[in-house]
Amino acid sequence: MLAEAVVNLAELARHPGSTDIVYRAFMKNASAGRLRTIDLVVYPGFKALEAIATMSVFEYANIHLELRGRPRAYHVTVASSTKGEVRSDMLMSLDATKSLDEHHLPDIAIFVGARGIEEALQENPRLVEWARNVAPRVTRLVGLCSGSFFLAAAGLLDGKDATTHWSVADLLKRRFGRVNVEADAIYLNEGRLWTSAGVTACIDLALALVEEDCGRTIALDVARDLVVYLKRRGGQSQFSVHLASQNTNHAGIRQVQDWILSNIDQVMALPDLADRASMSERNFRRVFVKEVGMAPLEFIETVRLDTAKRLLEDADLPLKSIASRVGFASEQSLRKLFVRRMGIAPDDYRARFGGAGRAT
Repeated sequence: MLAEAVVNLAELARHPGSTDIVYRAFMKNASAGRLRTIDLVVYPGFKALEAIATMSVFEYANIHLELRGRPRAYHVTVASSTKGEVRSDMLMSLDATKSLDEHHLPDIAIFVGARGIEEALQENPRLVEWARNVAPRVTRLVGLCSGSFFLAAAGLLDGKDATTHWSVADLLKRRFGRVNVEADAIYLNEGRLWTSAGVTACIDLALALVEEDCGRTIALDVARDLVVYLKRRGGQSQFSVHLASQNTNHAGIRQVQDWILSNIDQVMALPDLADRASMSERNFRRVFVKEVGMAPLEFIETVRLDTAKRLLEDADLPLKSIASRVGFASEQSLRKLFVRRMGIAPDDYRARFGGAGRAT
């Protein structure tokens, strides 16, 4: 199998723009069924939630693989500059059982983020040096949240697309001007380099790795176990309408938003929505635009579009059924919305975004 993969790599490498294809072909052919070693790289002040959530994804993947009679796919080790207890940003520590060196390398190195990433970079220059030196020999290098700063400081993201937590995206641009920062992405990957947005986006990235390594079924099993509401694609926005609705200050408008999000399959008329907010129709429209930044009907349309996108990505449903679930009387209405807002038809969207990997 390895010999076949090498032949395929040689053939693919002859074609321009085949870098990502080569990488995925190698991962699929040469690494299938193999136990992958992961170094979860931490340092004082690392984000505890990112570390624990990421480890949980890989462990649940192992559990589901064993339940299906397949071998475990991951062995995770907590690593740091030196062995011993490493304090997180919360009331917990992790025991680093491995000291990073350049001779005993993992298949995957994952750098966890920190709240004070500038201080973390200053205090942990060895992590940057290690990343720079081992990059050619590690199958994947991952920066979770602000952990992408370690990869950027090592020069590994120069000329590449990368993301990070929205709150430090501008800082990443200023400090590392050669990095193409996409502040609105959930996660991105360029071959062996992966970066994710803030905190819980680490789950999305880890699920994408599991899907690439172990298949879509295992990834969905893990998502269900972790009660992840949505297994989001990499190219999706950090700022979905579901998250944005939480920022509405007006209680009546927020209540209407919550009802829309929970009943998107229902017929929604502006007078009815105004009644739910105990407001006149005119005042409701005015306050809604002020609070939400868009008109009520535009918000409804956006929610329907986002919901339809999720169903196209993760559910094998006929287009007619999806249209009904998001409140359209016909699939033609859904097609018109997609073409107008996305520039492509729903079938094309499903073909492009229905599998693993980055949404491009």
